[in-house]
Amino acid sequence: MRSRLEELAIRADVFRWLDERFNENGGYELSRDLLQSYKFESEPIKLLDTGRGIRNPATFSSTLTIMTSAGRRNPYEDSESADGWVTYHYQSSNGGDNVKLARAVENRDPIVYFKGVRPGFFVPFYPVVITHNDPIARVVRFPLEQGLSFLGDPMLYSEEQRRYADGIVRTRLHQPIFRAHVLHAYAGSCTVCDLKHSELLDAAHISPDADAGGVAHVSNGLAMCKIHHAAYDRSLMGISPNYEVHIDQALLEEVDGPMLRHGLQDMHGRHIRLPSNRAARPDRGRLAERFELFASR
Repeated sequence: MRSRLEELAIRADVFRWLDERFNENGGYELSRDLLQSYKFESEPIKLLDTGRGIRNPATFSSTLTIMTSAGRRNPYEDSESADGWVTYHYQSSNGGDNVKLARAVENRDPIVYFKGVRPGFFVPFYPVVITHNDPIARVVRFPLEQGLSFLGDPMLYSEEQRRYADGIVRTRLHQPIFRAHVLHAYAGSCTVCDLKHSELLDAAHISPDADAGGVAHVSNGLAMCKIHHAAYDRSLMGISPNYEVHIDQALLEEVDGPMLRHGLQDMHGRHIRLPSNRAARPDRGRLAERFELFASR
């Protein structure tokens, strides 16, 4: 068994490695194969277990990672609530997995939570500290944003605390998952200009995130490069409900240089790239509402 200091050093190195992989991938999803390739000082350490939602390396005294998959039935009904807390069930047997999970709670050991966004692909949240252990219900609970832990039990939030938590969940937790879904739907390309570098792409909201209709659903999103996202957010570019790109008239008449001409003016009248999955295509009603704001400027 490793010493506690060595375990903590490995955990810190896992977080560093995930930072690098996530940045290399443009803040996008990470594949299972990639997550199984981690090494600590040339020693391979898998970050996911095969067929189980918990990773307890044999030489670790407590849990290293927890995972929920997308696209298949969850026998334990593990869940992520709207307030940003995850409920994770003990394993059905009373073996070492549960012992190591309880020890992670007791020691407040930082772990990684991998949220499945589609089969074989995950968005990581880290460092996560498990804050509640309920041996009667056989579950543990933890917030994905550790700033929420000081609020205590989410079931006892005041209205002010709930509004605060909802704001954090919208801006810090749902967005990475929303981005992964949108970029996958658009095959990692800007819907306007077809740019394919994910590190230069954003998931733009049609109905703004702060609005009541600004749900983090792929049909409320458009994959856009950063220049087109900025132009869309500032109503310098609009997209009509028939998927046609419109550039602000004053901008069309402006003479500046090749970036303005090729990046924006040449996009006028072009039809956007649509996801092959019809269910993921942008909602025409939301596009119409947003386009009306653009046209009324």
